[in-house]
Amino acid sequence: MRTRGARLGAARADAPSLPTREVILDAAERLFSAYGVDGVAVRDLARELGLTPSSLYNHFPGKQALYEAVLERGLGPIVALIQASWRHGELRRDTVAATVDGMVTHLTQHPHLGRLVQRALLEDTDSVRALITRSLEPLYREGVAVVGRAATSAGWARDEVPHLALGLFGLVFSYFVNADAMRRLAAWGTDAVDPAALAVQRRFLEKAIFRLLGPRQSRARSVRRTRREHG
Repeated sequence: MRTRGARLGAARADAPSLPTREVILDAAERLFSAYGVDGVAVRDLARELGLTPSSLYNHFPGKQALYEAVLERGLGPIVALIQASWRHGELRRDTVAATVDGMVTHLTQHPHLGRLVQRALLEDTDSVRALITRSLEPLYREGVAVVGRAATSAGWARDEVPHLALGLFGLVFSYFVNADAMRRLAAWGTDAVDPAALAVQRRFLEKAIFRLLGPRQSRARSVRRTRREHG
């Protein structure tokens, strides 16, 4: 039977030729998503990268600092995209398309991020919980702010905003979290990160988000246009 160390080292040969810090963060993102914070030791990560633990400490002072760096790299660009989506005031179709494109591109480049965030939300260690709260709070705050601004014109009640924000969070991340399972169930014939599949996912998210958050008149026109196009 293969040891856990052997499993962790199996992908070492596939490590991309990137700056050492990025290689470390890529490996840590994948391992943390698979085993959680408590399930990954520094020596596991060092073995994965062909480093000594002391060499790894030259880049990050400890596992918590490494975990925080993974979250910051993964979530920071998403927060920035959400902030930019409201620059023009009313939510517009072109800004929705640009935001969706940025998110899908980022999550494609970090395919383990969705699962890492999902696992992080279930962590029960106090120190990890505090870190997760601190890391995810900006994402939640910005998401709720954008949803809240659009809620009235989109026909939502104020007390529905947190529920709507949570639903949109699931729409964006679930594709990457569940891609392997859906492929095993033959839900689609291509790999989840195949360009054709990603194009469909972008189109789906654009339509879903605009129909949920776009002004009601704009959404009504969009529905009528779609009905005409499809007979």
